[in-house]
Amino acid sequence: MHLLAATPGTVSDGTEPVDLGQTPGDLVVISAADTELAALSAARAQMADAPELRLASLMHLQHPMSVDLHLDDCATKSRLVVARVLGGSGYWKYGLVQYAARLAEAGVPFAALPGDDKPDPELRELSTVKPGDYGALWSYLVEGGPENAENFLLHAKHMLDGTEPPQAARPLLRAGLYWPGLGIADLDRLREVWTKDAPVVPIVFYRALLQGAQLAPIDRLVRALLRAGLNSMPVFVASLKDPVSRDTLAGLMAEAPPAVILNATAFATGGAVAGDAASPNPLAAPAANEAPVFQIVLSASSEETWEEGLTGLSARDIAMNVALPEVDGRILSRAIGFKGEAFFDEATQCRVATYQPRADRITFVADLAARWAKLRATPVPDRKVALILANYPNKDGRLANGVGLDTPAATVHALRLMQGAGYGVEHAPEDAQALMDRLMAGPTNWLTDRAAREGGEVLPLEEYERHFAELPWAAKQQILDRWGPPGDDPFIFPQIRTSDGGAGRGFALSLHRFGNAVVGLQPARGYNIDPTETYHSPDLVPPHHYLAFHFWLRHHWGADAVVHMGKHGNLEWLPGKAVALSESCWPEIALGATPHLYPFIVNDPGEGTQGKRRAQAVVIDHLTPPLTRAESYGPLRDLEALVDEYYEAAGVDPRRITHLRREILSLAETTGLASDAGFEGQADTDLAKLDAWLCELKEAQIRDGLHVFGQSPEGRQERDLAIALARVPRGAGAASILRALAEDLSLGFDPLDCDMAATWTGPRPEALSGEGKWRSAGDTVERLEELCQRLLDGKAPVPGPASAAVLDEIETKLRPAIAACGPAEGAGLLTGLDGRAV
Repeated sequence: MHLLAATPGTVSDGTEPVDLGQTPGDLVVISAADTELAALSAARAQMADAPELRLASLMHLQHPMSVDLHLDDCATKSRLVVARVLGGSGYWKYGLVQYAARLAEAGVPFAALPGDDKPDPELRELSTVKPGDYGALWSYLVEGGPENAENFLLHAKHMLDGTEPPQAARPLLRAGLYWPGLGIADLDRLREVWTKDAPVVPIVFYRALLQGAQLAPIDRLVRALLRAGLNSMPVFVASLKDPVSRDTLAGLMAEAPPAVILNATAFATGGAVAGDAASPNPLAAPAANEAPVFQIVLSASSEETWEEGLTGLSARDIAMNVALPEVDGRILSRAIGFKGEAFFDEATQCRVATYQPRADRITFVADLAARWAKLRATPVPDRKVALILANYPNKDGRLANGVGLDTPAATVHALRLMQGAGYGVEHAPEDAQALMDRLMAGPTNWLTDRAAREGGEVLPLEEYERHFAELPWAAKQQILDRWGPPGDDPFIFPQIRTSDGGAGRGFALSLHRFGNAVVGLQPARGYNIDPTETYHSPDLVPPHHYLAFHFWLRHHWGADAVVHMGKHGNLEWLPGKAVALSESCWPEIALGATPHLYPFIVNDPGEGTQGKRRAQAVVIDHLTPPLTRAESYGPLRDLEALVDEYYEAAGVDPRRITHLRREILSLAETTGLASDAGFEGQADTDLAKLDAWLCELKEAQIRDGLHVFGQSPEGRQERDLAIALARVPRGAGAASILRALAEDLSLGFDPLDCDMAATWTGPRPEALSGEGKWRSAGDTVERLEELCQRLLDGKAPVPGPASAAVLDEIETKLRPAIAACGPAEGAGLLTGLDGRAV
C-alpha cells in the first residue's frame, strides 16, 4: 500500500491513504465543503488574534489509515475538533467512531455537526461539547458568509480561552445586493458609486459564493463593468427557483431597470421561456426590462486544464452552465473564473480551492455587455447593421446559400423591415435579383476574375497590419505559418484608394453599403484548398483576407450588430475551444464582442448551437420550407400509368401483359429506379416492389421551394403545409386528418400504415370520386389527400365528426400558427437589433 501526500486539485477516493501532514493547533475543522474551508481560511486571514487553525477536507480522510494518521499527528494533540459531515454518520462511519473515541480518550472536545440544516441525533450523541456551544458552532456554519465564519472562530476562541463570546449567528439573506468591500448592500450605497444614467447590468450569482468567500471573479467583474461605463448591480440569490430570490430580484430590477443581465447561476428555471408557469423565470419577467441574459461560467475545472484543452469546459460544466441555461434562452458568454488546483494556506496547513478570476475573460464579458447596452441605447437611425451571407462552396454559383432559406429574398426583406422600423437603410435593392447583381458585380470569393470586378469596400494593407499586430502572439504565428505575410494574400489588390486619398495595396472586400446597412459575402476560409473538405475544419486558421473583412466591419465601419443570414456560415467553425473561448480562439479574434444575431432554420438546433456557444449568437429560428406531396412527374408518371395498365390487363390480355412487363422493367432500369425500388431479378416480385415504391414515393412529403425569412407561406403552399402538419398524429391526442377522414368514410383501413400496392377492395364513397385510376390502397390514400385539399379550400363538405374535430384544430391552431411565423421572425430580428431579449 502506498501512502499519498495531499496534493492540490485532487480528491482522494479512499482507495489509498493520505497523509495530511498537519501539526496540532488550537482548532481543527474537518469539512467536505470546499467553500466552507475557503470561508474559514479567509476569515482567519482577516482576524488579528485568531485561534491557531487547522483545516482538513473530509474527502482526504476516507481511508482508515488517513484517519488514524491525522488523529495521531494532529487531532488528539489539538484543543478542539469540529467535523461537519454531510449525509449522517453512515457516510463517514469509521472516521466518526475513531474521532469520537480517540478524542474522548485524549480529553479533546469534539463537535460532530450535520452538513446541512437538519438536526442529527446520532452526530449529537458523538459530540462532547456543551449543547449551547454545539448549537452556536453549527448555526454559524449553516448561515455561512464572511461575518459568520469569523464569529465561528471567535466562538471557538471563547470556548478555549474564555474570551467574550461573539454575537449569535446572523442569518444571511436568501437574496440581496452585494458590493465588494461592503458585503451586503442596498441600492442607495450602489448609487453612490454608479455613473448617473449609465446602463445598469445586474450580475446574478449564487448566495453560496458569498457564504464561502468565493467572490474574487464577481469582484473583478464588478470593477470591469464600471471601467466599461456600466453600472454593475451584483445580486446574490439562493436559486432562481426560490420565491424569495425571485421577488428580491424582481424588486431590484424594477427600481433599476437593466440593459443587460449577466447570470452565473446554473441549470434552467423551467419558467417563462420553457413554458412552466409554476416556476417563472425571473430573468424573463417584466421587471427584467427585456434585457438579454448572458451566461457567465464559474468553471469547476482548473485554469490550466481550460488553457490546454480544446473542449473548453468539462461535461459537468457544459451540462450545468451551458446546455441547461440555454433552455431559458440565455446566451453563452465566457468562463470568468476557474476552480481547480488549490493554493496551500500555510497558516491552516490546508490546500484551499477557490474560484480564481481570469482577467482577460472578465474584460471580454464586460465589453460584450457594453456593446449590447450601446446597441440598445443607440438611436435606430444611427445603428449600423451588417447582414452577412454564406458562400459554400466558394463559387459564384453558390452565393448567398442557406439551408431551406431563400437568402437573397430574405436579405432584401430584412432590409425592408429595417427601413420600415426607422433604420438608415438607403438605396436598398428592389428585389433578390438586384441584390445578386450587386454582389456579383463586386469582388467575391472566386479568385479567377476578381481583379476585374468593381465595387465593394477596401481596407488598406497598412491599416490591416496595424490591427493584425494587436492579435495574440500565438494567433499571429499560426496565420503566418499557414498563409505567409499579409502582402502575399491573393485577395490583395495592387491599387486601392487609401484613407488619405492616395492609392496603395489593400484588400478588396465583398461588402456593399446601403446607408447604415452593409450586405457582405462571408469570406472563404482559405484559398487553393478544397472548400468542401475545409469548411468545417477544426484546425485550419483563416487567411488574412478573412480577418480584413471583419476588421473593416468592427474597426473601420463600426458595426453595432452583425446578422448572419441562414444556416450556416463558417465563423462558428473556426479553430479554437468548443465552448468558453479564449482570446486566441478564432471566432473571437474575428468577431470580437460584436452583438451577433443568427436567423437559423428551426429543425437543426444542433448546428445552431455551434453559433450560440462559439460566437455568442442570438439564434432567431425561422420556418422550414413549406411541405407538399411529391406526387408523380415525368418518367415516374409514365411508369405509374404503365403499371396501372399492366394490372388492368392481368387475366384479360396475356400478350399485352408480356409486352407491358418488358416495357416497365426496361424503363425502370433505364431511369435507375430498379435500384431504388430494390429489384431482385424476379419479374413478378420486381413489379410488385415497383408498384409499392411508386405509391410511397408519390405520397412522400417534400420541400416546396424555399422559405423567405419574415414571411409566412401563402395560398397553395400554406394549405399543403397545414395538411402536412396534420397528416400524422400530434401531441395531446391530436388525430391524423387522414385517419379521421378514413374513419368518417368507413374505409376500414389505416392510411398511415397500409400496403400501398395492395388491391383496394373497400368502399368507394362519392366524397373520394375524381379523375385517375382507383386500383390500390395507395390510390385511396391519394384521394384522401386530395379531399384534404378541397376541405381546406372550402370546396367540399365535412364528411363526419372525426374529421370535423381535426379540421377545427387546423383552422384554429395550425393555420394561425403558420401565419404568425413570418411576422414573428421579423419581429425577432428587430427585437434583437434593439438590444432586447428575443
